[in-house]
Amino acid sequence: MDDVPARIEHTVLGPETGWSDVEGVLDDALEYGMRACIPPCYVAEAVEYANVPLVTVIDFPHGQGATDAVCEAARQAWSDGAEEIDMVCNVGRLKAGEDDAVRDHVAEVVASVPVPVKVIVEAPLLTDEELDRVGKLVAEADAAFLKTATGFSGGGATVADVERLAKSLPVKASGGVGSWEEAAAMFEAGATRIGASSGDVIAREWREATGAPAGERADESGVRDGNDQSDDRSDGQSGDAAY
Repeated sequence: MDDVPARIEHTVLGPETGWSDVEGVLDDALEYGMRACIPPCYVAEAVEYANVPLVTVIDFPHGQGATDAVCEAARQAWSDGAEEIDMVCNVGRLKAGEDDAVRDHVAEVVASVPVPVKVIVEAPLLTDEELDRVGKLVAEADAAFLKTATGFSGGGATVADVERLAKSLPVKASGGVGSWEEAAAMFEAGATRIGASSGDVIAREWREATGAPAGERADESGVRDGNDQSDDRSDGQSGDAAY
């Protein structure tokens, strides 16, 4: 499997996360050629600190924000320099059968920014039927990815959930993936990305297992160079999503 680090989003999203924690993740991401997934309050600083593809989260971790507020948070994150945005599905509305509300909410957020939006569905809280339903709704809303979990709801990614979600959209397997062996199982199940606070461990173990060269830069199509600030980030309504 080629260029695994480019498919890893090295993550720090805990409630006590400080700038020094973000620096460490950015340093690791730069060393191994990974993406970094960080809190939105640090995105602007991170852009100045390191040439690393940046992902951030909005309406995290519960996904219960008003649509206008979530759209504004998405626009601010993009304006600050985020290249991809992970939002959280409103699980309560999904479980209540409010499918139109779930789909329309995601669609408005997706339309508010010209960068890929992933939707965290909190798979550990959902039945198989709900996983199938949310996959269809998120795809109809034109999101780029489904993401398994926030890591704050008592579970994470499983092979079965990844296989099921991958029938609808590309999947970011997130939650409880801490080794190359575990990541490889997720890729085999159909995951396109891995989100992990142990991204450095996964990348190092992958190198050791495959003899891959060090220092490969994450350069997947559709993600700009982290130092390229030439695009106009003053209006979140313009531009086309890369995915």
